[in-house]
Amino acid sequence: MRGPARLKADFSLLAAAAIWGTAFVAQKTAAAHVGPLLFVGCRFLLSALLLAPLAWNEARRPVPRLAPGDRRLNVFIGLCLFATMALQQIGMETTTATNAGFLTAIYVAIVPLVAWLVIGAKPRLTVAVACALSLAGAWLLERNGTARGWNPGDLWIMLSDLFSALQIVLVGIFLRRNNRPYLLCVTQYALTATLGLAFGLWREPVAPAALSAALPAILYAGLLSGGVAFTLQIVAQRHTPPAEAALIMSLESVFAALAGAVVLGDHLRFSGFAGCTLILLSVVLVQAVPQRRRISLEPARVAPQDTLPESDAGR
Repeated sequence: MRGPARLKADFSLLAAAAIWGTAFVAQKTAAAHVGPLLFVGCRFLLSALLLAPLAWNEARRPVPRLAPGDRRLNVFIGLCLFATMALQQIGMETTTATNAGFLTAIYVAIVPLVAWLVIGAKPRLTVAVACALSLAGAWLLERNGTARGWNPGDLWIMLSDLFSALQIVLVGIFLRRNNRPYLLCVTQYALTATLGLAFGLWREPVAPAALSAALPAILYAGLLSGGVAFTLQIVAQRHTPPAEAALIMSLESVFAALAGAVVLGDHLRFSGFAGCTLILLSVVLVQAVPQRRRISLEPARVAPQDTLPESDAGR
């Protein structure tokens, strides 16, 4: 029987998944008004401002200073987040919110493979099967299984999954070295906002009317998706085991499909639903099937802090 704290944590993760899933609708709406990089910059500027007080309060505790290698790792994680969100938003211009939500779920199957490359933890056979199921599901989902070839937006979002998986693995390494989650979060958001605004203002047209039209989507993605949902996740995972937390958060894709159907009129035929089922099955398979040896992100398994290269921290 689960206690009140555990039930509260599980519902918090469910709320975070709902926010992240429905945020795909906001991203799709914003894509009709402003460029992808400008949208990314604006939303993460709001996220950084929202979490800055939490990072400031965290800094008031007696915690050790970051080692040089960890500072480089912190920046590299921020670059991964920027690449993830920029590629995802570029993909939103030519794909649906439903497809984006389900294709994003593939990162759960990719994470163990990235962990193998980064820290040498060899994935089990189940992971290979899950990746195959994810790719098959993505093919069925693409254009509702009409087999007209890959949509460019789908490919951009699948590429963003690689950076998302790398970010997840490196975040685990950083947090095991330094108990500074809010510092890490604000640094990622601030760096993503700076790069997004810089490149967006340089390469994308900016019109006051377009920014005004995209403002509701920017507020939703920046304040709720970036700020509230992240806070819910880190608080809830104090009580919910990682595997079960990942399964709950994978429902993000289901909420994306529901929101796309209700708000944007996206619809899936039978083959599309089959693709969704395969992707969710791969997520469940890679997280739920027992294994003899869990992938470890302990500091002893990674490179020493003072040996992380400047241009590729964490590898």
